[in-house]
Amino acid sequence: LPSPEGPVPSVSITEIRQYLRAQGIPFHDGYSCLHTPSLFTDGREDQPPAAAASAPYTLFIDKMTGSFLCTATLAEGTWQDFQANVELQHRGVPPASSEEPEEDMRRAREDARCIWDRALPLWELLDEDETNKTKAMFGISLVTDATLKRFGVRYLRTAKSLVFPWFSPRDATLKGLKLVRVEKKGDAITYVEETLPRFDSYRNLFGLPLIGRRDTELVLTGWELDALALHQATGVASLALPRGATCLPPALLPYLEQFKRITLWLGEDLRSWEAAKLFARKLSLKRCSLVRPGDLQPRPLEALNQGLNLTKILRAALPASHKSIVSFRQLREEVFGELVNTEQVAGVKWARFPELNKLLKGHRRGELTIFTGPTGSGKTTFISEYALDLCMQGVCTLWGSFEINNVRLAKIMLTQFAAQRLEDQLELYDEWADRFEDLPLYFMTFHGQQNIKTVIDTMQHAVYMYDITHVVVDNLQFMMGHEHLSVDR
Repeated sequence: LPSPEGPVPSVSITEIRQYLRAQGIPFHDGYSCLHTPSLFTDGREDQPPAAAASAPYTLFIDKMTGSFLCTATLAEGTWQDFQANVELQHRGVPPASSEEPEEDMRRAREDARCIWDRALPLWELLDEDETNKTKAMFGISLVTDATLKRFGVRYLRTAKSLVFPWFSPRDATLKGLKLVRVEKKGDAITYVEETLPRFDSYRNLFGLPLIGRRDTELVLTGWELDALALHQATGVASLALPRGATCLPPALLPYLEQFKRITLWLGEDLRSWEAAKLFARKLSLKRCSLVRPGDLQPRPLEALNQGLNLTKILRAALPASHKSIVSFRQLREEVFGELVNTEQVAGVKWARFPELNKLLKGHRRGELTIFTGPTGSGKTTFISEYALDLCMQGVCTLWGSFEINNVRLAKIMLTQFAAQRLEDQLELYDEWADRFEDLPLYFMTFHGQQNIKTVIDTMQHAVYMYDITHVVVDNLQFMMGHEHLSVDR
């Protein structure tokens, strides 16, 4: 971020529209994308423009970034790639179809296929007792076999994990899997997830193959089991985001364009509420409603288990777009929510710095914290550990290191993450690096003095692409350059 060849030239929605008009390409204005006929489906060249205009619009162009995805052929690329394909077509060269998946993806698919073949449908375990025990372990005793069957959920006995498939929306082949297992620590239950392929390329909207072309209403959840519970209790179309409330990758937006109404019900804590507000902006506020977390509105699976009326909860969802003026009556529930969840309102707590929690209460969005100290006093070392602590708790983090280069910074952070000197145990490097790679952590590739506008643009791009909620700048002086430290700057 940005790419090594220099920052990606940004493109505005006006430029995109002007280009499409100039090229005579018909388009609809969607919620977060423009829809056009695909350049990649067969038999386009010899068709008159009228026939092309009536073809289904399967190519989607992201209004913020200009990158495109054709849902019929799964071809995707940047705005520059799109223009190149249009130019090629004018010269009568058929556009390149989507290329073969690269080696890593291919291997991940093969591994996924092996696991999938070994996993059993939950209702086909040895006996009813084992099935019931397994369901109880995951808290899905009330989820029926019909629902599990409909969504294709299986169980891998050797790993004691539920297996959620990722099918290609185009030809229903298996593209990957998510494995979820339960870990008990005392009374607390945590769910551990693993995906094939790795997290950053795992883009499964779980439940997508079950969506009909005519469906116009959708509920987006943060977890596969929530999607099952919701569908079973209300019959509405429901999908689960691949990384829960952590992020909504823009590559998934085209699949959500057909819906006129989207309700976000991501979880039961304030972080999922904050995430829902962020995602609603990407999806276009006017079609989104949010389910406010609270005691009477827990996450869908919990609501099913408590016997609550899920349809009623969905009906009470709040519209995401607020008018400019509100009365206290409209804020009443939110104020109550803040009083009930004082701890969560204070922000995400640091696990490694209890004293810091007393001072700062936690990491909250929209706040600026400045650390000062003389050279060599350990600012970078401390801040890298401070940011790592939050990042390990799922806070998406962007680093702008203008003083030391990214390789050195990543080495410091990896050592802090592993909590041991890896130079003495190089054989452990890959294992720790693999785990480190799955953190929602990104680095800007600037070094030394920079033009402020370029830096801000890059940050905004990162916020849109990766749902960044924590930005670290190390340090301001280097970013500004030493020459003119006037009051203005």
